[in-house]
Amino acid sequence: MESFLIRDATAADLPHIVRIYNETIPSRMVTADLEPVSVESRQGWFAAHNPHHRPLWVVEDDGAVCAWLSFQSFYGRPAYRHTAEVSIYIAETHRGRGLGTKLLERAIDQAPSLGIKTLLGFIFAHNEPSLRLFSRFGFERWGYFPRVAELDGVERDLVIVGKRLV
Repeated sequence: MESFLIRDATAADLPHIVRIYNETIPSRMVTADLEPVSVESRQGWFAAHNPHHRPLWVVEDDGAVCAWLSFQSFYGRPAYRHTAEVSIYIAETHRGRGLGTKLLERAIDQAPSLGIKTLLGFIFAHNEPSLRLFSRFGFERWGYFPRVAELDGVERDLVIVGKRLV
């Protein structure tokens, strides 16, 4: 695989993170957002991340941000503090190059040092590439929500996958 730099995101990365996220919206495969989001609308989300508890990583290819991964707290209650949702977004130009594998592998490796015992993924049932990726790392289907999202008049199912780490 090519050599990519994975590092903690900085505020200067937020426009690139938003650009990559917005690239995924038209596919109707990755996110339930229907319209592009703004950098301003993601400021609070960005601020909720920190390298020691809920990191946000970016991947650089020759100095340009081409992918990112975030850890999100699950359900926002203290008893769930050892559980996190992981999200991966890859620029269209960099898909199919092993970045999802590299990022998920690192997330699993780093999670225990972040106090995370359980990782979750929320994935549309029709997003077979993401379901395959998580399955390769031992994530199992823990939840299935039929027809909970509507994308361009098509009802879509949501799958929750999980992996216990410790």
